[in-house]
Amino acid sequence: MAQLSSKASWKVRYVARRNAVFANPRFQYWCAKLPLVNRIARARAGEAFDLIAGFTYSQILRSYVESGLFDLLQSGPVGHAHVAAELGLSHDASLTLLRAGRALRLSEEPIADGWMLGEAGAVLAADQGAQAMVRHHRLLYRDLADPMELLRKDRKEPTELSRFWSYAGALHGAAERGAQTAEYSELMAASQHFVADQVLASYRFPKHARLLDVGGGHGAFLTRMGAAFDGLHLGLFDLPEVTETGAKILAERFGEARVSAHPGNFFEDRVPRGYDVVSLVRILHDHDDEAALKILTNIRKGLEPGAHLLIAEPMTRVPGAEGMGEAFFGMYLWAMGSGRARSASEYAVMARKAGFARTKNVPTPQPVNASILLAFA
Repeated sequence: MAQLSSKASWKVRYVARRNAVFANPRFQYWCAKLPLVNRIARARAGEAFDLIAGFTYSQILRSYVESGLFDLLQSGPVGHAHVAAELGLSHDASLTLLRAGRALRLSEEPIADGWMLGEAGAVLAADQGAQAMVRHHRLLYRDLADPMELLRKDRKEPTELSRFWSYAGALHGAAERGAQTAEYSELMAASQHFVADQVLASYRFPKHARLLDVGGGHGAFLTRMGAAFDGLHLGLFDLPEVTETGAKILAERFGEARVSAHPGNFFEDRVPRGYDVVSLVRILHDHDDEAALKILTNIRKGLEPGAHLLIAEPMTRVPGAEGMGEAFFGMYLWAMGSGRARSASEYAVMARKAGFARTKNVPTPQPVNASILLAFA
């Protein structure tokens, strides 16, 4: 181990001592006896158990989504026998599922054998985007069946997630919108929806600004921004066939005068000038460092003085959202075979390397969905 500074050495000694104390059975027994400390200890024990049981919880949620149980409970109260008949389960199996969901607030039994949506269930039943994410995560669960095997693999080896995104990438510019592309379309709409809500809650565009969304797909993010800000001009930059479709969708909604289409490749083609704000929405974390820096450098070349870049995506090291950043997206992007989760400070360093003068963090109400970093030309 490299020589540690006195401050770093103190931190290491503190963590080692704390861990030794917490692991001591006598300390745990003492905590259980003191009322105030006991509440803290129980909370920590609950967190530890959630780590152990988390996969089971996610599979219970998946069962509610994929079986259609949310829809059944929405029309409740319903008895467990009705649930069993509708889902093709035994009576005991339906009760097991309903009670498991009750513990997670997905379901509730306000009267004897009268089942309805619980608090969390009511929220999720109304959020089709969240349900699309739950259905998609079945691929991640397969890849994580043996996490050490996944981590030992070369990142270029195929996984369930990498095969999906490779296929989705081939469809990115496809004209057909059939059943084959349904999951990809739902997933993209859901991810844009989550991030757009955070941008709308945290950031106001300059009056009569011109916004260019780089890698904007079929315009889901621009649609949300255009609806919220009447004077906003909407520019879309993506692959030629994607931009063509997205521009048509946007023009039908907002009129051709408010929309500009810019076909191109953000690795190779300079983004057009004349925009006040350029946005990257859940783009950078999908790419490795070299590729992400290339995107940032390319955008910086197209920005005029006074313009800025808006980066919006889940980030690491955000208080209250640590699990989403480094745990979920850390493993998700590893399984995907490309990109990595980064902190706002890491993006700030990359932005300076790309030629940006300064950066600014913008707090969001739900950083678990997205954080925002502004980079100024």
